[in-house]
Amino acid sequence: MDSTYTDAIATHGGSLITHLGLVDDTGTELTGGGYARVATTWTTVSGGLIRPNADKVFTVPSGATVAGWRGYSASTAGTNYGGAALTEQSFATAGEYTLLQASTAIDHNNV
Repeated sequence: MDSTYTDAIATHGGSLITHLGLVDDTGTELTGGGYARVATTWTTVSGGLIRPNADKVFTVPSGATVAGWRGYSASTAGTNYGGAALTEQSFATAGEYTLLQASTAIDHNNV
C-alpha cells in the first residue's frame, strides 16, 4: 500500500485516540486504587506506524494483573479502539506500570 495513504490513515487514527489504558487478562479495563487512563499524543507518522509521544506511567491497584493496553477516545467512557497484549504482570500490592513508548505502536499497514 502507498505510504502516503497509510500515513494519512495513521495520522487520523492517532487523532481519535487521546488516552491509553490498561486491561487485565479478560480484556477488562483496570479500575480502583488510583488507576486512571493516561492522556497521550502520538509521534510523527513514519511508514504507517505511530507510537505514544513518551513512556506512559499508570498506577495499578493491588491484586490487578496487567495483560494489555487499549486506546480510548476519552479519559472515561468514550470509544475503545483496541490495542495489544502485553506480557502479563501481576501486582500483589499497588504499584506502577510503565508502558514503554519504544515497544508500543499501532501499525496501520496491518489494519
